[in-house]
Amino acid sequence: MQRVRVKICGLRSVADVAAVAAAGAAYAGFVFFPKSPRHLTLEVARSLALSAPEGLCKVALTVDADDPTLDMIVEAVPLDMLQLHGHETPERVAAVKARYGLPVMKAIGVADEGDLACLMEMSLAADQLLIDAKPPRAADLPGGNGLAFDWRLLVGRKWLKPWMLAGGLTPENVAQAIRLTGARQVDVSSGVESVPGVKDPAKIAAFVQAAQGVKDDVPILR
Repeated sequence: MQRVRVKICGLRSVADVAAVAAAGAAYAGFVFFPKSPRHLTLEVARSLALSAPEGLCKVALTVDADDPTLDMIVEAVPLDMLQLHGHETPERVAAVKARYGLPVMKAIGVADEGDLACLMEMSLAADQLLIDAKPPRAADLPGGNGLAFDWRLLVGRKWLKPWMLAGGLTPENVAQAIRLTGARQVDVSSGVESVPGVKDPAKIAAFVQAAQGVKDDVPILR
């Protein structure tokens, strides 16, 4: 039985990384976006990445970052994956993959069925898709807002690449979201925090336990 793979994003301390690893998560996300309360300097991000145990996938989240910015991040921080969380086109995704030789996860914001149209095209360019709740028009952050979308939009759908469910997930609702959508990967940031930008180790552990407790043989809800 394959357990659901969990990504905890927005880590800000070595203790956060340790809590994520101890809980059994598969991915550790580091945010490079100055407007976010989870934004890291290169020096801090490097120390966090170096503290991560072998096997924990280290992901850098950026938002419409240009090549010089990505150059600095990739040079300073030992990473396993890049997450593009802005308005990047499939062509930009392909260019980033070619330039850095790292797998690329592309985030797509979803509010209604019309937002799903670009997922197939994007799956041709990206190595993974992250399907997130579309932020409100006035929001400063493209993700990490604690918002969910109608998960029923994803029922029965498949794409060419692995995908990850995000947006409004918490330890209390992640199992329901997995059963409804059939997601085999989930991402959380604000849902495991005590206040914005401050991770709660107990919530991290509870989230991973709830996500991985969903069995493959449990029928998907409709």
